[in-house]
Amino acid sequence: MKIYSMTATFGKLEHQTLTLKPGLNIIEAPNEWGKSTWCAFILAMLYGIDTKAKTTKTALAEKERYAPWSGAPMAGRMDICWNGRDITIERRTKGRLIFGDFRAYETGSGLDVPELTALNCGIELLGVERSVFTRAGFLKMTDLPVTQDDALRRRLNSLVTTGDEDGAGEQLTQKLKELKNKCRYNRSGLLPQAEAQRDQLEQQLRSLQELNAQAERLQNRQQELDEQIKQLRNHKVALSYAQAQEDLRHIRQAETARDSAKLRVEQLDADCQSLPSEEETERARANLQRLHSNSMALQMEQQMLPSAPQQPEIPARYLGMNGNQAKDMVNTDIATLDAAEKQLRSAKTMKIIGILLLCAILLVAAMLLPIPNTLQIVLTAIGAALVVIGIVLLVIGSKKSKAAEKTSQTISTKYAPLKPQQWQGDAQAFANAQEAYERLLQEYFATVNELNGRTESLTAQIQAFTKGESIGACLEKWEQIGASWRALGEARRDFQRAESQLATLHSITKEVSAPQEPDKLTYTLSETDALLNSAAFEQKQNQLRLGQYQGQAGALGNESALRQQLKQVKNRISQLEDTCFALELAQKALSAATGELQRRFAPRISKRAQELFAQLTNGRYQRIMLTEDLSMDAATEQEDTLRSAQWRSDGTVDQLYLALRLAVAEELTPEAPLVLDDAMVRFDDKRLETALHILKQFAQNKQVILFTCQGRETKLQGECE
Repeated sequence: MKIYSMTATFGKLEHQTLTLKPGLNIIEAPNEWGKSTWCAFILAMLYGIDTKAKTTKTALAEKERYAPWSGAPMAGRMDICWNGRDITIERRTKGRLIFGDFRAYETGSGLDVPELTALNCGIELLGVERSVFTRAGFLKMTDLPVTQDDALRRRLNSLVTTGDEDGAGEQLTQKLKELKNKCRYNRSGLLPQAEAQRDQLEQQLRSLQELNAQAERLQNRQQELDEQIKQLRNHKVALSYAQAQEDLRHIRQAETARDSAKLRVEQLDADCQSLPSEEETERARANLQRLHSNSMALQMEQQMLPSAPQQPEIPARYLGMNGNQAKDMVNTDIATLDAAEKQLRSAKTMKIIGILLLCAILLVAAMLLPIPNTLQIVLTAIGAALVVIGIVLLVIGSKKSKAAEKTSQTISTKYAPLKPQQWQGDAQAFANAQEAYERLLQEYFATVNELNGRTESLTAQIQAFTKGESIGACLEKWEQIGASWRALGEARRDFQRAESQLATLHSITKEVSAPQEPDKLTYTLSETDALLNSAAFEQKQNQLRLGQYQGQAGALGNESALRQQLKQVKNRISQLEDTCFALELAQKALSAATGELQRRFAPRISKRAQELFAQLTNGRYQRIMLTEDLSMDAATEQEDTLRSAQWRSDGTVDQLYLALRLAVAEELTPEAPLVLDDAMVRFDDKRLETALHILKQFAQNKQVILFTCQGRETKLQGECE
């Protein structure tokens, strides 16, 4: 595949076009010109952009890093030659899918190329996945070392061992893995399913045995509960008999208490015969309490009575006036001010007319100078009369204007600093304040008079009720009389309660027979009832559980049938384990064979890389070795042992990995372009010249694109040509 030209709206590139040619292309440009952006654009056009990638603390996602700086949608076009056909590839942003709209068509005819899609474009054109291309044919100074990648390793292995890249060995490995997963994979494999069935059967047998054991324990417990209930019922009879004896003693005590209460009622009743009645006492005490409360409330009201309202401040212009008079004065002044303003306008009009007349006379006089004497005399008389009229109008207008201004100034000074449109509002506010003050004053005096009247009335009522005695002493006297009547009422209630208790004891006391069996228990009646209820409840629950256990045991099945089924499942597990063991042996054998094959591709790549590295270093390094992780060890002619790249200079390391990259690119991407982005910055001039010579040789079979920020490459290329 060869690239003719590229047009990009990508990152800092805004509708920019880069034209290329077959063979070696050296593109010299300064830093921040967009060389790395063009490299990223080539990858994006061929393989698309991973829109699911997210920005991390150390790296920006491609969709954000290469978003057009202008804010326009990301878009690009690439004109290429593929298998002898001129093809145009276009990608553009569609909605939120960055570079998601893809089209490939023949450049000349415009016919679509259906075999190229957004997903397979890079693989179809270059024959390798993105990871392989970026490690084989896409070289930057920052990532010259070839890191290990599963796709790269698989293609190298298949290419060296079989001559193609179909990955038959990988397919066989995958098939064995699938068979093993089918046999043993989490819970869905045949063996885990059989083991789960075995575990389930074993659990059923254990559950069945446990249910039978629990049912036997419940039956034994039921017999213990029957004996316990029998003893508790006998103990309850013994307690009832003892309680009956205690009730008889209580009856005798209740009779004594009733007689004592009756005697106290008789004594208190005799004491209250000489006192006022209970109803009269209660009314007197209530009236005294009401009068005392009312007196205290009136005193509180007098203390909380607010002071008389203060008269608001009166402006000097309203002194001696009420609200209505102030509003009338304002209305009169406003009317006077309006009349003065009208007079001022009339005076201005008269002055203007007078001035106009004088000006007109002067103008006419100037125009009629050559007129004959008779006519001139007539016109002069008329002009003189008009002059007199104009002067009169000016004089009258000036007097009226001065009088109107004086009147307006006098009225405005009275209300300063208020404006005329505020005068009526100010007068209304003054009238409202005066009305509010008068209303509050009337309310204050009404409240004071009403409070004084209630005080005089309450004082007269208290004097009439106590007959000159203090209200406290009078209230205490009636309280003592009420206490006597309350004591009599309490004694009567005590007597009634004593009689009721005695009747209740007679009604609940029954004759109880002694227990038939000896009683050795020491529980109270409530404890006995609780134990009986608990035992009965436990019996009922045990009976329910026993039925549940029997039902669950029946649901689990027959024990002998379960054991037979378990035996069959264990035999199947044994067979599946043998199968898994055989698959593991096959995987190990295939892995060993694959490892042996992998060891075979390293010499082939190493040999070609060694040739290229020897050329780049002018024969200084003759031995290199490719390790399993695709790192490189090298040695000079004078060195006996190989050393890793850590022992070499930065420029030598770049040349070492450039040789490895070129060797890998020859094997895996023979038709794909070779892209280099500042890959030879640390080469000296001599080795750079050699590298350019090697790239020209590569350019005979594939397109080579070299981006550089230096002028050495262009200069050396010109010298070679």
